[in-house]
Amino acid sequence: MLSRSDILNASLLIVDDQEANIRLLEEILRSAGYTRIASTQNPYEVCELYRKNRYDLILLDLQMPGMDGFQVLEGLKKIETDGYLPVLVVTAQPDHKLRALQAGAKDFISKPFDLTEVQTRIHNMLEVRLLYKKIENDNKLLEQTVQARTAALRESEARFRRLVELSSDWYWEQDETGHFTKVYGPVLEMLGIEVEDLLGEPSETPAAHWDNDERAVLVAYIAARRPFLDFVYRRHNPDGLLQYFMISGEPMFDSSGRFTGYRGVGKDITESIRSAA
Repeated sequence: MLSRSDILNASLLIVDDQEANIRLLEEILRSAGYTRIASTQNPYEVCELYRKNRYDLILLDLQMPGMDGFQVLEGLKKIETDGYLPVLVVTAQPDHKLRALQAGAKDFISKPFDLTEVQTRIHNMLEVRLLYKKIENDNKLLEQTVQARTAALRESEARFRRLVELSSDWYWEQDETGHFTKVYGPVLEMLGIEVEDLLGEPSETPAAHWDNDERAVLVAYIAARRPFLDFVYRRHNPDGLLQYFMISGEPMFDSSGRFTGYRGVGKDITESIRSAA
């Protein structure tokens, strides 16, 4: 929420070709407690002043020689293309009010000035303007936070994959139906293994299979949603040779406790088994 000091510390710009009108508005604003008040009698300066200072509110007279308030509004809209244009027009012409609103102004005050009207409209418009800025800043901060966290997650995932590659031959994930959803690691290409061969799912190459007893043990682990560590099984290749694999896995659950699948790592330990024999 905005405090009274937030409102009174807002930056304001008065634009009027008549110095007497500027002095009167300054007096009204200062008596209400506003402290950051700037002014100009030159309408040609307004766009550059706004571009430089981004005022929270511009009190803009519509009837000025050379460049009127409607032309100033058009120039300001080119600067504030996607944001909130904080312009409150000052006019003595009733027919100018609707036209000014259609041109992009957010509100108006009438001449001659009514003290209560001036203070109320300025306060209300500043409240809207500052809340808009706060939301805009919060959204930017949120976007930056999301980008930073996304970058951190990507870095973490890359680090994780690298650690998996260093510590094992592959990383795998299955969904709740037992289908593989992720497999990382070069072992598949190196050994010519189909994804389905890793945990003994049916393969299109019937000559390549693994021991039914070993398969039954692993299926029992998975059916019971139990983790398994360094489970070793044999794969019978079409050429008659045996390959030995060691896998570890754990069940995954969502925040509500629903089973969502398994994840784990695996290694080809054929050489170490043969060396030990």
